[in-house]
Amino acid sequence: MENGLKIEKELFAPLSAEEKKIDAIVRPSVGFWQDAWRRLKKDKMAIVSLVVIILVVSAAILVPMLSKYDYAANDLSQTYLKPSAEHWFGTDNLGRDLFVRNFYGARYSLIIAVLAAFINLVIGVLYGGIAGYFGGIVDSILMRIVDVLSSIPMTIYVVIFMAILNKPGAAGGSGLITIVLGLSITYWIGMARIVRGDVLQLKQQEFVLAAKSLGATNGRILIRHLIPNCIGSIMVTLTLLIPEAVFTEAFLSFIGLGIAAPRASLGTLANEAMQGIYTYPYQLFFPAAMICIIILCFNLFGDGLSQALDPKNKR
Repeated sequence: MENGLKIEKELFAPLSAEEKKIDAIVRPSVGFWQDAWRRLKKDKMAIVSLVVIILVVSAAILVPMLSKYDYAANDLSQTYLKPSAEHWFGTDNLGRDLFVRNFYGARYSLIIAVLAAFINLVIGVLYGGIAGYFGGIVDSILMRIVDVLSSIPMTIYVVIFMAILNKPGAAGGSGLITIVLGLSITYWIGMARIVRGDVLQLKQQEFVLAAKSLGATNGRILIRHLIPNCIGSIMVTLTLLIPEAVFTEAFLSFIGLGIAAPRASLGTLANEAMQGIYTYPYQLFFPAAMICIIILCFNLFGDGLSQALDPKNKR
């Protein structure tokens, strides 16, 4: 008895075995990325797609370096050879080995896609984050700018950049800078809209109010608190942006607005193959198949990643 309060001895009785099981730790605690990776591994199609992507990227880097054939070396005595043990994908009208040129073209296509995706990631995330966080008149002005930019076809931007960069004395006329700039002008718009939508929801949460109460600046709240909480949407959008950029680059190169000779991209190789499409169809088959494989694998991996990063799927 203490201060009129009676303490029963039964309150200090040991827990039974069944009561101990209630508080038992079923599995070790895992972080967000560990849990996402655990769920991603269960998606066999996404993992296979990731493996194929790694193999294609590795081949695009190593094949042109290790092959005895140069991607730009002409040999007119070896023109239009069919696929064989010597030339796995055959040769073109100038006797160049198409196996090397296809993987060299895949390298250029992937470089353009990754560069464009990285630029769009930076611009889109910051632009959308600022628009969503400040809202009001700032959001209205920024979104109207987005509407204007998205109303103009990207092909027009590419033509304008080609006209500027191909002037005498101007740098960057090879097509690489032209396509990257063209993609960078418009491709960040989708990322900006997605980040803006996420930030509009997140800025109403209690952790933002707590950060403001502690004196955090708007820039710190946006960079350190809001954008990291959008990382799931950002990663999925980025994964799906790369195959879209690969296809767009292939289209622009196919119509003659891309990489200039003797360099090659997958779109350039498809364009060159059209000259002998009925006589030498294999020249078109290989770059077209590589474009399809890259786009399909990135899309399947992006779909699996979206499922893995979705908090609704967490068990």
